Amino acid sequence: MTGGALGAAALAAGCDCAERCGVDGGPAVVTNRAARELKMVTTLPKDFPGLGEAATNVAKAITEMSGGSLRVKVFAAGELVGAFESFDAVAQGAADMYHGADYYWVGKSKAYAFFTAVPFGMTAQEIMAWTEFGGGQALWDELGAGFGMKHFAAGNTGVQMGGWFKRDIRSLDDMKGLKIRMPGLGGEAMRRIGAAAVSLPGGELFQALQSGTIDATEWVGPWNDLAFGFYTQAKYYLYPGIHEPGAQLTVGMNLDVWEDLTLAERSIIENACRAANHRSIAQYAHYSGEALKVLLEEHGVQLRRQPADVLKALAEATQAVLEEAAAEDDITGRTYESFKRSLATGAGWSAIADEAYLAARRDALGL
Repeated sequence: MTGGALGAAALAAGCDCAERCGVDGGPAVVTNRAARELKMVTTLPKDFPGLGEAATNVAKAITEMSGGSLRVKVFAAGELVGAFESFDAVAQGAADMYHGADYYWVGKSKAYAFFTAVPFGMTAQEIMAWTEFGGGQALWDELGAGFGMKHFAAGNTGVQMGGWFKRDIRSLDDMKGLKIRMPGLGGEAMRRIGAAAVSLPGGELFQALQSGTIDATEWVGPWNDLAFGFYTQAKYYLYPGIHEPGAQLTVGMNLDVWEDLTLAERSIIENACRAANHRSIAQYAHYSGEALKVLLEEHGVQLRRQPADVLKALAEATQAVLEEAAAEDDITGRTYESFKRSLATGAGWSAIADEAYLAARRDALGL
């Protein structure tokens, strides 16, 4: 039978192959596998710029790249399960995958924080280097397997802002008793310097700030913060966001579902996540500058650098928090050591590469 006849026969028989049927003399691989729908839950509002789009982009890419043999349906936070219930929903099989920030799962293991961001940690470029080439992915796989999960990097915001504050922060004393939304190990460092840090999902932040439940909130950066309208409730915008210098987002997949996929399907999912990671870094680099200009020029936002004594106190608190977390269990300890080695190596290069170049450009061109 010719390649064309073979293809026509397959179509006439209603063949829905996970692998393309052989044509033009090539081998025919027919699995008779029906199209499979995968449920993705997220920790974010639906189609939220950047963060929410990353989930949609992963789902769209998987569906398109698989030719429809894998169809991913996205459920935003609250549509199928609550934002903070996403991990358990996937681990227990109520959903197939989640998209969100893994530092939300520090209650499962403190190791999860390192795969999103830790204070004074890695930039987007550095965490990508660690994850893909420095041993991070192997540790992530080991961590996830203990919970029936397989994880992939699928987004990154780059360096974030320090947050929105209803009152001006001039010194460490101004942080005492401050009710601030900050999740992960950054929140624990905040508590160590006297702030009252809480963890809230993104969809609840505006209302919490408006009602006075919190006095301040970190979120992401100008692009997302403008969309949320935080400037209507707080005018002081602090930088830099040392708590999340390169916040990596995650697709977490039920391990049984992952292992049931073909090699081609796994490759599609991995590459869809990688593409979403690349796209989000580019988006944040482009749109954050534009949004910052709007916030400053049209909404009267007051930009403030975090006071030196606040940064020093946070650095000291962070070191203690990380060392205590590393001592909790073996996987967190090994993750911390691997992260720390990669950070030191990357920082040595960044100092004479990116950092030195940016300083030279600023001196030469004033940019």
